[in-house]
Amino acid sequence: MASYTTVADWADVEAGYVVDVTIRRTEDEQYPSGWDYSLHLGEIGGETILRYDNAHKRTKGHERHTGTGAQRVEFPGMLALYDRFKREAQARSPVAWDWPE
Repeated sequence: MASYTTVADWADVEAGYVVDVTIRRTEDEQYPSGWDYSLHLGEIGGETILRYDNAHKRTKGHERHTGTGAQRVEFPGMLALYDRFKREAQARSPVAWDWPE
């Protein structure tokens, strides 16, 4: 069984919005990029506003989800993707999130 090392795993709820971040380094061959991640911004109650993930790495790859659907995206590296998610999440919600580094 492949090992996983958690790099970030936190959630925050403010003003009716939730940010949920999970980033794990892995040697699991299902994740050739070496990362298993989910970066989620949503409304409390379930509406996805923005999410980047590779939950179905072998079949779907890296994806960007919004309220209107999902699209495949190129993986620029974990730090670059996390920075992109933070910028987009700030722009899509009225909350000034306190992002852990």
